[in-house]
Amino acid sequence: MALLLSDAGLHAQLLPLTFTRPLGAMRPGVLTLADAWWRMTEIPVGFRTQGYLSERYPSISDADLVREVRGSLLPLPDLVAAVLDLTPGQVLVKDGVVLAFCHEPGSAPSELDWVSPPAFLDRVTFGGDLVRYERPWDLFRHCHEALINDLALLTEGRRSAAVSALNTVIGDPSLVFLEEGARVEAAVLNTTHGPIYVDRDAEIMEGCLVRGPFALGRGSQLKMGAKVYGPTAIGPGCRIGGEVNNSVVFGHCNKAHDGFLGNSVLGEWCNLGADTNNSNLKNTYGEVKAWSYAERRMIGTDQQFCGLIMGDHSKTGINTMLNTGTVIGVCANVFGSGFPPKHVPSFTWGGADGLVEHELSGALTVAERVMARRHASLDPATRAILAHVRDATVVDRAAT
Repeated sequence: MALLLSDAGLHAQLLPLTFTRPLGAMRPGVLTLADAWWRMTEIPVGFRTQGYLSERYPSISDADLVREVRGSLLPLPDLVAAVLDLTPGQVLVKDGVVLAFCHEPGSAPSELDWVSPPAFLDRVTFGGDLVRYERPWDLFRHCHEALINDLALLTEGRRSAAVSALNTVIGDPSLVFLEEGARVEAAVLNTTHGPIYVDRDAEIMEGCLVRGPFALGRGSQLKMGAKVYGPTAIGPGCRIGGEVNNSVVFGHCNKAHDGFLGNSVLGEWCNLGADTNNSNLKNTYGEVKAWSYAERRMIGTDQQFCGLIMGDHSKTGINTMLNTGTVIGVCANVFGSGFPPKHVPSFTWGGADGLVEHELSGALTVAERVMARRHASLDPATRAILAHVRDATVVDRAAT
């Protein structure tokens, strides 16, 4: 038996975050979606994704029965139970949206089947709540739900490590959970609006002000005096300072200095230079528009607050100013005075004064140096993914 998380025809809608991962490998809270599904089902989890990602994110080929799930779904308990109840030949739907199939190996659904399932399948209607990540901004919109779901999985029936008396806790102290090895001293922790979770070997330094719901991933740091408003999820291996509001950081990113990050999503291995600031609200207080790779144009986000969406291995220089709804691709380097374009294509350097193309060899060299500082290496599978992304984004660079 296996569970496959399918891109289900939504891969382009979640670019640039999915240039380097399937939908199911996104990290909207403490856990990736795949990790959360595995913890809730204890069934091997694989991916049905783009061909160039399949070496890093493989499918499962030897299962006798497959439950294939839309990879953009948060595994809430009612949904998980409904998926596990499916039998071969059944499809789970809600309000016309296909959620999951149950099939035998070799009979995988097509992208079209996710839009309109074959008539011969037995439709099962799901009546519970859903959280769907189908645009990049959905990750910060639904960060609260992801954190609550993940923390229930991670902390239920367990006791927190001791919280130092040097901290000030506002609200319910039982909503602060520290894994063994976490370090929190002389911080203000406010659980009035949600829990605060600090993973193993992570640190909240002195003078930090944190409002839940909030999670700090394994080995990450909140630098001295940081101000964080929940819901915010910081993945593993990050260095975060300044002011952060309702944002999701997948992992291994640096925002170590002052500056504002709000209503934003960063991939992995990103770096925001000192005093990088993003706008998250237009002066007109109107709907924010952002670049869509699926439609290849600016689209409405239906959000009044929307900041920065940044793909893996991208960076900003010091004092960089970013407009509302700025979308930055993979391996981009943004710097200089003035506001850069609201869409910065992958593998470009520059800013308001113009963009130039970044060669693959140079980008890989920088990525190697960045990852080496976290004792990680740029493996062949990742090199191949980045090379594919560079080739696939020629059209984006040609338009600048």
